[in-house]
Amino acid sequence: MNSEANHGRSQASYLNSMMSKYAFILALIFSAFSVAQAQSGRQKPTPTPTPDEVKIATEEIKLNVLAFDEDGKFFKDVTANDLVIAEDNILHQPTSVRRIPANVLIVLDTGGEMRAVKSLDQTRKTASGIVESLRDGDSFAVLQYSDKVDFLTEWTDDKAQALAAIKRAKFGRRSAFVEAITQATDFMQKSGVDNKHMVLITDGTDSWGRTSARFDAFQKLLGTDVSVHVISYTKLESVDIEPRTKSITNTPPPAAMPPEVVAQLPNGVRDRAQAPKIGPTIITDRKHLKNMRDRKADLENAEIQLGKLAENTNGEIMLPTSLEEMIERTAVVARLIDASYVVTYIPKVSFEDSPKDRNIDVTSKRPGLIVQARRKLVVPKER
Repeated sequence: MNSEANHGRSQASYLNSMMSKYAFILALIFSAFSVAQAQSGRQKPTPTPTPDEVKIATEEIKLNVLAFDEDGKFFKDVTANDLVIAEDNILHQPTSVRRIPANVLIVLDTGGEMRAVKSLDQTRKTASGIVESLRDGDSFAVLQYSDKVDFLTEWTDDKAQALAAIKRAKFGRRSAFVEAITQATDFMQKSGVDNKHMVLITDGTDSWGRTSARFDAFQKLLGTDVSVHVISYTKLESVDIEPRTKSITNTPPPAAMPPEVVAQLPNGVRDRAQAPKIGPTIITDRKHLKNMRDRKADLENAEIQLGKLAENTNGEIMLPTSLEEMIERTAVVARLIDASYVVTYIPKVSFEDSPKDRNIDVTSKRPGLIVQARRKLVVPKER
């Protein structure tokens, strides 16, 4: 009897041992299955780059390049193989050459408390000459500045609309030149268009001086792909003011009021204001003499700065010596704008490796093709 009981206990012990082993094995299998399921639903982590992997950034530079034949006419069908780009004397091959309509922002200087020759009517005529001379398909925007800056129209390829905007320009007593350049640059940068040109009809002076602010505004403009062309009043104003910088002169004094203001006066007062002054003028007002001399110095300085701006953006400055010549030069500016190709290339020295200003020049290797492309590219500090 005891033997049978012992045998029963032995069997039970064996069964319990086997069940424990199976339970342990099942637990392992279930655990492995759960881990596998969890991993199958989890995204693979992005591998950490090894030190040998290098991130390559490409930077494209865009230029407006003028193309003429030997007779000074526009040269058609320029290709990337026709041009060589030198950036700080390092040669580059263009990545693209495109011929597209021009986008031209016309900036009208309609103010200035010391102006003598500059007038609203003359500025309007000059701006209209630009629009009329440019080819069909080009787009225009018009900005005026005097006491403040106003956009008379944003982009339009309708010449009639652009001419109507120019007619809406108004006279002002001051010249917010720095604000005009700053806002014009911002507008061009945000426009998202290529083949960008800015035409300044101005004497380049600012009523508040601000030499440092003007330099900063020009530097910002040099960081874009905008070509700047200038039709300047500086020569006309300088010639007119020269006699007024001297104590004794035979030149009549300047009009006391701008013609736009005189035209609104009553008949008798208007006639007296317009009557010519005869005989030598003796100026004893030292403050007045100083103002005239300062004004002449401002004009001379503005002419130099505007000239450098045009040169460094592959544009031109026109310095007419008569009002008639000023209108005639509009056709020359339009011809230059309409001879532009948009050329791009990738610099061999990145801005990250060498964040310095670049001097760029483009030459032709195709017989009969003459190109004009010089640009100083100012690299923004935040680049």
